[in-house]
Amino acid sequence: MTRPRAFDEPTVLDAAIACFWRHGYGATSIRDLGDEMGLGSASLYNAFSDKRTLFAKALERYLDRTMRERISRLETTMKPKQAVKAFIAEIIARSVGDPQHRGCMLVNAAAEVAPLDPALGRRIAGDLDEIRLFFRRAIARAQADGSVPKERSAADLAALLMGVVMGIRVLARANPDRTLLKRIARPALALLD
Repeated sequence: MTRPRAFDEPTVLDAAIACFWRHGYGATSIRDLGDEMGLGSASLYNAFSDKRTLFAKALERYLDRTMRERISRLETTMKPKQAVKAFIAEIIARSVGDPQHRGCMLVNAAAEVAPLDPALGRRIAGDLDEIRLFFRRAIARAQADGSVPKERSAADLAALLMGVVMGIRVLARANPDRTLLKRIARPALALLD
C-alpha cells in the first residue's frame, strides 16, 4: 500500500516553476528544487522520478496557466483578428512588466533545453506550435469574415507572428522597451490589414 502524498502537487509544481524560471534548467539543482518546493530529495525523487520529469511537469503547468489560458480566452471572447492583436499586446505587456526579466519559460526552454534533449525538444517544439496554430486558426477565421485579405497565406502569416512573439520574448529579457517591442510587432500585424 502506497503512502499518500504529504504535499499539494499544484503548490509544489508552482514552486518548481519559480525555481526553473529563475535559474534555468541547467543551473537548477535538485537541492535548489527541494529547498524551493519544501521537499527532501527522497520525496522529490519519489514524487517526480528525476529533474527532467519534474521540469516537463512544471512546464506543462506553466503553459496551462499562461499560453493555453490566453489562447482559450482570446478565441472564445474576441473576433479572430482582434484575438491575434490582443495576444501580441499581452505578450508585450508581460514582457515589459517582468521586473526580473525572466522572459517566457517556454521560450527559455526552447533556447536552453531543446538543443540538448531531443525528446524534450520535440515536446517543446509542439508546445510552441500551439501558438502558430492559434494564429493560423484566427487568421483563417478572419479571412472567412473578411477582416483579413484572403490572398495572404494564413500559414505564412501565422509562422511570421510566431517568430515575432519569440523575438519579442527574447529581446525583452535584455531590453524591455515597450516602444521597441511595439515597433517589432507593428509591421507584422499590418499584414493583417
